[in-house]
Amino acid sequence: MSMSDPLGDMLTRIRNAISRKKSKVVTPASKLRARVLDVLKLEGYICGYNQIDSGNGKFEFEIELKYFENSSVIRTISRISKPGRRVYVSTKSILQVANGLGISILSTPKGVMTDHEAREQNVGGELLCRVF
Repeated sequence: MSMSDPLGDMLTRIRNAISRKKSKVVTPASKLRARVLDVLKLEGYICGYNQIDSGNGKFEFEIELKYFENSSVIRTISRISKPGRRVYVSTKSILQVANGLGISILSTPKGVMTDHEAREQNVGGELLCRVF
């Protein structure tokens, strides 16, 4: 069965793993997911991820979640732009998440980046998700 929202599926898997206090979570691999995971790793929300072979030519990501003092570093992670309703923002309309404590992840013509980077590079794009 095909998945209508692969990125939303990955975020839900992360959210579910955090609620169960799991140290790792496995999700199917894709280029967009890899770029989002790169941003999460760069911003310090996850420890890292590895690409593993699941057999028959398909790959998966094993995401290592990050905890601090027995609570997750990620408090909330939510999908904003969905397949049924895409959300695009210009540079001027990118809002801060929790007064700058969280991040928004955008897909721009210059690649997947945080809201801070998008403002610095003066570029807008599709608002993928928010992390706090």
